[in-house]
This record gives sequence, C-alpha cells and structure tokens, in this order.
Amino acid sequence: MADVYESLLNNNLGRSLLNSLNLPVPTVLERHNQAQTSFVSGNVLVGAAPGGRMSEVILATLKQSNAIAQVAQNASAIDEIKQAADKAGTKLATVDANAEGAKFKALVFDATGIETSEQTRELYNFFHPVIRKLADCARVIVIGTPPESCKSPRAQIAQRSLEGFVRSVGKEIGKKGAIANLVYVAKQAEKHAESALRFFLSPKSAFVDAQVLRVGKGKALPESFNWNLPLQGKFALVTGASRGIGESIAQVLARDGAHVVCLDVPQAKDGLQAVADRIGGSVLALDITDAAAPAAIAEHFKKNHGGIDIVVHNAGVTRDKTLGGMPEHFWDMVININLASEERINDALIDQEVLREGGRIVCVSSMSGIAGNFGQSNYAVSKAGVIGMVDAFAPILAKKDVTINAVAPGFIETQMTAAIPFATREAGRRLNSLKQGGQPVDVAETIAFYSSPASSGVTGNTVRVCGQNLLGA
Repeated sequence: MADVYESLLNNNLGRSLLNSLNLPVPTVLERHNQAQTSFVSGNVLVGAAPGGRMSEVILATLKQSNAIAQVAQNASAIDEIKQAADKAGTKLATVDANAEGAKFKALVFDATGIETSEQTRELYNFFHPVIRKLADCARVIVIGTPPESCKSPRAQIAQRSLEGFVRSVGKEIGKKGAIANLVYVAKQAEKHAESALRFFLSPKSAFVDAQVLRVGKGKALPESFNWNLPLQGKFALVTGASRGIGESIAQVLARDGAHVVCLDVPQAKDGLQAVADRIGGSVLALDITDAAAPAAIAEHFKKNHGGIDIVVHNAGVTRDKTLGGMPEHFWDMVININLASEERINDALIDQEVLREGGRIVCVSSMSGIAGNFGQSNYAVSKAGVIGMVDAFAPILAKKDVTINAVAPGFIETQMTAAIPFATREAGRRLNSLKQGGQPVDVAETIAFYSSPASSGVTGNTVRVCGQNLLGA
C-alpha cells in the first residue's frame, strides 16, 4: 500500500494541502554528492565574542572552500576578526548584515571568549539580526570551551549555557532544513577543529542537529593529506554490511578511499558479496557471536592487510517484548550481538596489536540507549552499554593514539522502519526539528567523519543522528 502522506509531500498540490492543514511539510535536505567541489558555498557570516581564540581557525578553514567569508560591519569583535583573517590569509568582506535581501548559508560564532553569564548577551547581539536571514539547509555553528576545563565557576556556567542556546536555535530553524551544532574545543587544540568545522558546515551533516561535539588535542596532518580522499590507504571493517545502514557505511568509507572488509553472517553472504563488489571491497562471512570470531577477524586483517585502521561496529538486532513477557533468550541474544561481541572483538584487535596506531573504533548506538523505549529494555541496555564503552575506553585508547566514538541514530529510513505501522512510522518521522526521517547515508557520513585522520582530536563522543529528535537528551 502506498504511503499517502509521502505521496502528498511529493507534489505541489499535496504540499499546499498539508500546509493549509498546518501539518509538517519538511524541506528537502541537501546531502553530499561527489560532484561538489566545496564543503560549503555561499555567504558565511563569522562573529566572535571579544577575547575568543577560534576566529583564525574558522577563517583558515573557510579559505579552503567556495564560501564568501563575511563579518558584520557593527560586530563587537570586528577588529579581532579582521586580524584573524589577515593571519589566516583569508579574504573577509565587511557587510551590512541588516540589509534587505541579505542571505547566509552559515552563521559561525566563536563563543570561547564568553566567561560570564552577562557576556552571553554576545550571542543575542550576533544572532538576533540575522537568524531570519538563513538560506534553506543553512548551518549554525557555535564554538566554545569545554565547561569542565574552565578555571572559574562563572566561566564554566557561561560555557555550559551554550548548549541550551544551540538546542533552542535548532528547533527554531529546523523548518528550513537548517541545523545548529555546538563544538567545544579544548585550549591548545584549536587547529584540530578543522575536521569538525568542515563536517558541520557541509551537506554531510544534514541530519545531525543540535549536537555537542568535543575536540581535544590530536596529531598534526601531513602536508600531503587529501581532504577528498581522507581514508586513502586505510583498511576498514564494517560489521552488518550486507544491507541498510551497514551497506551505506561501507559505500561511504570506500568513497573516501578505504578498502572495506564487509562482514555479516554466512546466511547473508550473497548480499554481502554484492556490496563488496560494488565498492571494490572484500568479504568476511562469519557470526560475530561465535567464540572463535574475534581471533578469526584479527587473523584475517593480520594476514591479508598487515593490520586494521578502522573498526565500525554496526551489526545489531532487536527482539522486542515488554520486560515481563520477554523470554531470556531474547535478552541474551541482543546483549551478545549488540554489545558483548563488540567488546570481544576490540579486545582481540587491541591485545594482538592488529589495530594500528592512529586507529579508529566507531560504534553504532541508538536513541533507545539514551531515552529508552517501550518494549526494548534489552536493546536499550545494549545501546546504552555501547555509549558506556566509548566513555570507558576513550582515555585508555588515547594512550595508543586510537580514538573511539559512537553515533546514535534516530528514525532512519530502512527496510525495518518501512515495516512499522503507518501511524507509528509517521510519528517517528515527524517528531524531530527537521520533520522527516534520516537516510542511512546520514549515519555513514558521521562515521566517516569520525574515521578520518583529520579527526584525531575527536574521541569519547556520542553524536545523535536524529534531526534533533524531540525525545531524549
């Protein structure tokens, strides 16, 4: 049976009808395509609170794009921003941001200079005149200092308040397909924020909204680093790669230059082989819950590739029942596949030194692991445990120059969600600031961002890919 709501969205008359009934009519999101020559194009307005430390990095990053970097002629830190542009060698246009017809593809604000609650007025001063001048699918980025690193309680309070601002802005601009995100950059880690800025400014972050990312110190990139093929020469493992989100992850990592080993259960070998053939990857068909699986994976990469650079734990299952009616094998299966197997695989790759220095571990959690879900106590335990694994291992793996991060998808359009009853499915799609479901590629793009050598300062993060779902943290 055709999806009536989706059919209405796909024609002008239907969209007009939905508008007249005050029902959600989402903006079609811009997503990355390989024909694009720049991660962002258009007018990007840059602002800063006095005493900020990120303007030079922001402007140096924009220099590498087709964007037109601009500063408002009445900006409170205009002299500092102009000096930063000179240091970065970036052309900076001074504009009347209040002018009729002014439009911005992105608003980027350096809030690292805010040290008191009174100084949060700088947010209002910058955003108030221009927030209604955003183009469709625009970007808002606020950059702050990690609150826990602030020396004074007042500074910690002021920096923590940025989260409330960004989450509220995300809800205000979502109807235009625009998103807002907050990047906390540690002191002396400024240059390692470029990867995050590129990601959040680009169409690759289309469904990542109202998130908080922390960037710490990392490793300098070689001059030969290719931003268009950031994973060139890397070897990656993607579990659950035969279809859906796993297939998309494999495709995006391969697009970015990696050789991808696609793993799934032997029963899915035909689909797995088809994915591997399309992306020029290879196949490893085994059950990750088998006691011998971790050693087999380690041996495969040691023998065939001399090691592994990227591990993506995507494989997962649901076995839904309310707790009182849940048979014990439902519980055991979900915990074993979604969480315990990942721990065992990590242990094998790390203990046997198969995971190379500079390696990346990326885990797929879920909104259920953050907010819980009716009838999914087993699944929620497993996915909250995945977040716990990221938190626990980030400082341990940092000593080996390895990062570990997670994504937590919300409603993503897959075969599984297509089978959900109409009313439930529509609620899942519309209960976020962008009023639509995400695509598997949205999860994959975030994983590729984590996987890049340019993201060496990004570890211990769990980013929701949910369009700012209205439920959960």
